[in-house]
Amino acid sequence: MTSGVGPVEESAAEEAPIVANADVVKARQMVRALAQQARLSLVDQTKLVTAASELARNTLTYGGGGHMRMSIVSRGGKTGVRVAFRDEGPGIPDLDLALTDGWSSGRGMGLGLSGARRLADEFELVSEPGKGTHVVVVKWAR
Repeated sequence: MTSGVGPVEESAAEEAPIVANADVVKARQMVRALAQQARLSLVDQTKLVTAASELARNTLTYGGGGHMRMSIVSRGGKTGVRVAFRDEGPGIPDLDLALTDGWSSGRGMGLGLSGARRLADEFELVSEPGKGTHVVVVKWAR
């Protein structure tokens, strides 16, 4: 993630496993609480929580489970929330295709990754077949 000016400073991170459906719900709640703490607007809280929910669901469904790491970040006087998801699943063989609106591996509606990218201010996706996937989203307070 290279957009913005200057280095990003990060607060102490919180982590949570994503290994069951209940963990997706817990991830949503944790992200909402941190977004409120970072003073994101209600609209931006909703966007971030929606993106995190999609990514947590993907981590569980396609990655076989993994974990979430979130923190408050600051850069150039701006505050935001950074949420990262990591799994050690099969990975994504074609990132461009996976980020295409409407594309699905056959088990979803095809809105998860591309939708999360649209909802976030910053989006990073790294995946290697056979080694898993790492997705990071950042939402900045306005």
